[in-house]
Amino acid sequence: MVSVQDAFSILKNSLPESKEVEYTLLQVRNHVLSQALYSPINMPPFRQSAMDGFALCLHDALEYNIIGEVKAGDTHQMTLLPGQAIEIFTGAVVPDSAQTVIQIEKTSVKEGIVYLQEQPKLGVNVRPIGEQISEGDLALEKGILLNAAAIGFLAGLGFTSVMVYKKPTIGIVITGNELVKSGNALEYGKVYESNATMLQSALNDAYFEVITLYEVNDDFENTKNKLHDALSANDVVLVSGGISVGNYDFVARALKELMVETLFYKVNQKPGKPLFAGKLQDKIIFALPGNPAACLTCFYVYVLPTLSILSGKAIHYNQSKKISLAHDYSVRNTRSQFLKASIVNDEASVLSHQNSSMLNTFSVANGLLYLSEGEYELEKGTKVDIYHI
Repeated sequence: MVSVQDAFSILKNSLPESKEVEYTLLQVRNHVLSQALYSPINMPPFRQSAMDGFALCLHDALEYNIIGEVKAGDTHQMTLLPGQAIEIFTGAVVPDSAQTVIQIEKTSVKEGIVYLQEQPKLGVNVRPIGEQISEGDLALEKGILLNAAAIGFLAGLGFTSVMVYKKPTIGIVITGNELVKSGNALEYGKVYESNATMLQSALNDAYFEVITLYEVNDDFENTKNKLHDALSANDVVLVSGGISVGNYDFVARALKELMVETLFYKVNQKPGKPLFAGKLQDKIIFALPGNPAACLTCFYVYVLPTLSILSGKAIHYNQSKKISLAHDYSVRNTRSQFLKASIVNDEASVLSHQNSSMLNTFSVANGLLYLSEGEYELEKGTKVDIYHI
């Protein structure tokens, strides 16, 4: 059995290199950029009007002769002489012979002449070439997480695809003859299966969407074959249940026959003690506890950071933050604890129903409070470690 910190260290040193892939811009949301990108153009690529109004070739008077118009997308060039103006629209090319753009609200027009309310200032409402970025400048750094704004920025520079770190494909193997799918009649001795739906939802929340589900009967050959299929087709495999040492828990034996290397088995924590982590070449496998709350705790503490690191995110396993405890609390435990907690106004309160089989308070928790093993008292206001979920 290993400690929580030792488990973190073992995983950190066992992960394969993140893989790179080229995707179109519509595919890269919430992916990590795997190389720095430099602008192929100036943005804007021409002097651009920031307003609807009139582009002016300045002179001393407040009256200008209108000689035409230019709207966004027009490609023709116009030349103005002092005292001349063209009507112009937002996004359109400002002629080189115009020194400023006056917004339409500050003008009046009569019989081909535009009258100004005030003497315009030089360069107002004109976006210069390269105002946002110049050709050859760094557009986005390697390692940035691509959101909608970043993707729009890249599209505006003419990119159609970029290199990103590939998100791992994930297989979920569900074991247990006692499990029944929701919607079916619940026979005596059976329980509804929840871990598959829970894990898929947690993965979707974190923008992992390439997920395959494998259902396993409590039979050795079936367990071995389904695990083989999952490991062959996915980068990361999550097994729910079946890792203990009961007569009908076949996962450990099947993994051994499949030549999966054990990274660790059992962690000195509560809940989630029977957690298994293994490796087969560049594949990572977690056998999670079958109890739902223990399963989800291990997912947030170990699985999600692993998936994030493989996806190119610059994070580490120990993602806890210091926060104040909202009340006194007595610790009496021989193992480290991850307690479901509610964080309100930067204070953490321990919730009820901490049993590893119970999800009811997990559903309203927004943090896991980490406490080291031992017997000690914590007073209200003590800084404690919280994993946000």
